[in-house]
Amino acid sequence: MDLGLTCPRFLWSGGDAAIAGKFAAVARGADRAGLRSLWVMDHFFQIPNFGSAEDPMLEAYGALSYAAALTSRVSLGALVTGAVYRAPGLLIKQVSTLDALSGGRAVLGIGAGWYEPEARGLGLPFPPLAERFERLEETLQIARQMWSDQDGPYRGRHYSLARTLNAPQADPPILIGGSGEKKTLRLVAQYADACNFLHGADVRHKLGVLRAHCERLGRPYEDIEKTLHMRIPEGESVEQSVRRCAELAALGIDHVIVAVPDPAADSWQTHLAELAARISTITPFGRNGSNSG
Repeated sequence: MDLGLTCPRFLWSGGDAAIAGKFAAVARGADRAGLRSLWVMDHFFQIPNFGSAEDPMLEAYGALSYAAALTSRVSLGALVTGAVYRAPGLLIKQVSTLDALSGGRAVLGIGAGWYEPEARGLGLPFPPLAERFERLEETLQIARQMWSDQDGPYRGRHYSLARTLNAPQADPPILIGGSGEKKTLRLVAQYADACNFLHGADVRHKLGVLRAHCERLGRPYEDIEKTLHMRIPEGESVEQSVRRCAELAALGIDHVIVAVPDPAADSWQTHLAELAARISTITPFGRNGSNSG
């Protein structure tokens, strides 16, 4: 089982002047601890679960490019990009650039988008839900085309690209966030390399739905990495974190992405390093036909 870290907040003592140094410590710490992945949210205002809208928030791909220069092993992605916030060709070029500058460590984490206040606040597109899903699917199609040897036109209902040229070329994995059974998990089965659930989802049931979509589409279910985002609260011991991860592995989760109270703190970096080492020996259910913990 793999461990990832998300940095959803940039509010540290020292104010805005402290952000660069603290986030650098987070990135270097994740790399040094042997974590599999490092993520930031693709938001422009802080979301209610993590603070107030007025709290500092970095643009995702600027932050990830900064992290790429400070690390050498950890994969880098947004958990997850709102598909409607950027024109698809621009988004794929941003992720391709991150992949080139990080030595092949980028991940395209993507979803339909949900936080309307930031979109309205900054004048970004935010169409109705059904259209956001249509645009998400077209973005996934454009990504697959741009990350291939085809550079011809793309014509969709919402997007039209005259030439899908992408150089330098890239082929990052695609992770789709969300657990909607009719649309999101169908898109995972059809286009993605990984899915991401939020802690509290009925993982066993959702994975059963994903498996059914895979069977209908002729996609090997085992090809899709199953990830889950959860918080580790203040005061939780490494042993408690290991037990929680083992329970998720028993349900079929391959990769746990955690948020901790202060990922820049030495104590939390030690916690994460120990946790990563401990859970690396756990085989998630369904991998290699076995499950152990």
